[in-house]
Amino acid sequence: MAIKPLQLQQGDTIGIVTLGSPLEASVINQGIRILRNMGFQVIVGKYVYATDGFLAGTPEQQASDLMSMFENKQVKLILPTRGGVGVASILPFLDFSIINSNPKIISGYSDITILLNVLYQYADLVTLQSLLLLDFSPNTPSYNYNQFFNATTRLTAPWQINNPPGIPLVSKVPGNVTGPVVGGNLTSFVGSLGTPYEIDTKGKILLLEDTHEPVNTIFRYLNHLKLAGKFEDCIGIIMGECTNCQPAYGKTYENVIDEFIVPLEKPLMTNLASAHGYYKAAVPIGVNVNLNTYNRTITVTEPTVMG
Repeated sequence: MAIKPLQLQQGDTIGIVTLGSPLEASVINQGIRILRNMGFQVIVGKYVYATDGFLAGTPEQQASDLMSMFENKQVKLILPTRGGVGVASILPFLDFSIINSNPKIISGYSDITILLNVLYQYADLVTLQSLLLLDFSPNTPSYNYNQFFNATTRLTAPWQINNPPGIPLVSKVPGNVTGPVVGGNLTSFVGSLGTPYEIDTKGKILLLEDTHEPVNTIFRYLNHLKLAGKFEDCIGIIMGECTNCQPAYGKTYENVIDEFIVPLEKPLMTNLASAHGYYKAAVPIGVNVNLNTYNRTITVTEPTVMG
């Protein structure tokens, strides 16, 4: 069973890191102010404000910030500022034995999900596809905060991952399976194939979503995962939104799901509000989840944190 971090409590310390692309200082500072106004202490990594083109510092610098947060006994939650690109480049510089011995809550989405899944695979740590620092803003809907704090503070189970009212989960292939969830951003996982850090889907429920990709590119990426055996290995599939993914050659994202994912004949739920969408469900990586497409429920069957 994967290691669960300690629950988040008011007054705890949150460590801020930038692990992919840079983020404007004004957005970082706004997020820090909101966290402090919520009653949290905040520690900022040495390279949080670094900028080097499309990367925020070197991979070694970013990895050192992340490791310092895991080693800091005061830090309860590690919160990356954003995703972007480049998160996979820090992986060779991480010490998974230290991370395993110092479990923390770590949350994020987009390119951060490659890190979340590697921490589960290599450090046996439960992680969370949920908010980034940039989501702590005046425009964030209460649904997103409720999802995040439910997953990071709740010590009881089971609980359901529900969409906001008016946005139904959609059952595409009937089934009822239970297993750990892995996954996140489709583009990031395709980029990891053939490396020591590629996603392990065997016996897992696979979650996928993406953003700003034309639908023909989404098809290419899904087919790449299929050829790599990732769909054959998984026991069920949850498809999140493809935010701002433009149709191509007359085909939409829904068409690709119906014509490519449905024929795989794995229990399939679609339309999960998550990650790049306006509404962001909190999905724990590495804990057992029941996917029941007969009654359109996604149920987390064990706590994601411990007291």
